Amino acid sequence: MPSPDRGGAGAAAGAAAAQGRRGPGRPRAEGHDERLIDAALALIDAGEHVTAGRLVERSGVSRAAIYRRWPSLADLVATALDRGREPLVIPTDGDLRVALFGAFVEGLERAVPGYPEARMRRRLVLGLEDRALQRAYWEAHVARRRVATVGALRVGMERGVLRGDLDPEACADLLSGVIYYQIVVRGEPLSQPSAVARCRAAFDVIWRGMEAAPT
Repeated sequence: MPSPDRGGAGAAAGAAAAQGRRGPGRPRAEGHDERLIDAALALIDAGEHVTAGRLVERSGVSRAAIYRRWPSLADLVATALDRGREPLVIPTDGDLRVALFGAFVEGLERAVPGYPEARMRRRLVLGLEDRALQRAYWEAHVARRRVATVGALRVGMERGVLRGDLDPEACADLLSGVIYYQIVVRGEPLSQPSAVARCRAAFDVIWRGMEAAPT
């Protein structure tokens, strides 16, 4: 869990840091970002707390350099936890049901290279323990990733494929929620056939609830 020894900058600053933008000051030294992210991930995967002192020890990057790159340790940890996750792409030029099914269910059956499930579980635990980290991760990564889902749902509503009175944000929560339920509540890996089968069944229920009535 990130140490609270430094913080205070807003989530917008964290999002800017996560996307590679920097504020005023000396230029970034080549490779420092990757070394810091590598060090943070090593600590996270080992189940250790991420502190500025440990980051300095593992990465060889100074404490001052850490805070020139990220406004808080929570923002750095959020960036590290997102490494290896690909942006969600949902094509909207064809069958929307097929596209959403592929993004949310068929994706479970495909391994995610470089992002082990153990790290996903660790990410959930750290977010529950630290609201600042949870907020930083949401603002810098999750909120941006779910734009594709909300956008696809809005396209479906505009085309009359989906009900016009839907709340796209709530529907996006439903589609993701059934997946996280398998991990957090049932404690089953997403590679388990029974977990995939439940997600398939839940998707069918959700789709029927979203689908526009035939005219």
